[in-house]
Amino acid sequence: MPDVDAFDLKMLAALQDDGRLTNQQLADFVGLSASQCSRRRMRLEEEKLIAGYHAELAGEALGFGLIAFIHITLATHSPDNAKRFRELVNRVDDIQEAYALTGDADYVLKVMLRDLKSLSDIVNNVLMPHQSVAHVRSSIVLDRLKESTKLPLKALQS
Repeated sequence: MPDVDAFDLKMLAALQDDGRLTNQQLADFVGLSASQCSRRRMRLEEEKLIAGYHAELAGEALGFGLIAFIHITLATHSPDNAKRFRELVNRVDDIQEAYALTGDADYVLKVMLRDLKSLSDIVNNVLMPHQSVAHVRSSIVLDRLKESTKLPLKALQS
């Protein structure tokens, strides 16, 4: 990991809360000049410690009221089969996140959908028929207790 000091960590924490902060706003928060914050921000971006900026959309307000986790077991455990499954995952926009796992399932997918029919469609018409998939099990989220993309930056402080 590249060297980050206390100022970098303060900047990362502030930008993690609000990626739209100007360099002057960062300077006021961190205690540096705006030009120093600008140079540091560019370095953090170049070193890929800041991966990007985006708008966080309100899924529920846009009608995406159903969140589900789908556990996938592959038909065979070969590099070609895993590649075919990864290609499928990358083609399906309904899948927000996908992780390879240890344990009973090979993968878990997070989907945010409009309704149960949409979940049924992705399970029955996209995942189950795919030649790489042997077993599909889905779990519907009843209540979201916490949602965050923030990293625990305090763990990096010395």
